[in-house]
Amino acid sequence: MILYFDGAAEPVNPGGVATYGYVIYERIGTEEKKVKSSFGVACEPFSDCSTNNYAEYTALVEGLSYLSKIYKGRVLVRGDSQLVVRQMNGIYSVRSPRIYPLYKKAMELKSSFSSVEFQWIPREMNEEADKLSKAAYYEYLRNHPDVIRRFSSYFATPKQISLLRKLGYEVSEFMSKREASKIISKALGKKGRLF
Repeated sequence: MILYFDGAAEPVNPGGVATYGYVIYERIGTEEKKVKSSFGVACEPFSDCSTNNYAEYTALVEGLSYLSKIYKGRVLVRGDSQLVVRQMNGIYSVRSPRIYPLYKKAMELKSSFSSVEFQWIPREMNEEADKLSKAAYYEYLRNHPDVIRRFSSYFATPKQISLLRKLGYEVSEFMSKREASKIISKALGKKGRLF
């Protein structure tokens, strides 16, 4: 089985809406068949746990938890968080008191399987889990208009939105300035912020 996980705190990190997404595939020969996908809110905004790392770990724990109920064999876990992957591989230690309980739970869940390999992948290879995390963020904001007002200064500017559309990108109503800048920089082949 292959588990892809992703999490984010948007439109600002820390302090944003911490959301997660995961996708599980079963490998059958050279084919991959989707078994499960899910998303949700890892932490409400404006709290101590509303961080990207907390969201990433929540995605990992939720995915492993579901998988442990249906499967006990070999698992390949893929994520674009170098921190989480390196901590789960024992390369980095876990120092954050907020993250440690999630790390501990992930390690407990890891023991449910015959083997688990944690692999870092670039963000482009984790698009499905990323989209699910974003879907949780959009859903949360649509249901909390008071939060939209509080975050309005973090949303992409009209200038960013116009440029993204000219470049052929789909722009969501709650895209952050930070996310817009990343996409624009990458699209134009430049580093750094443009706005």
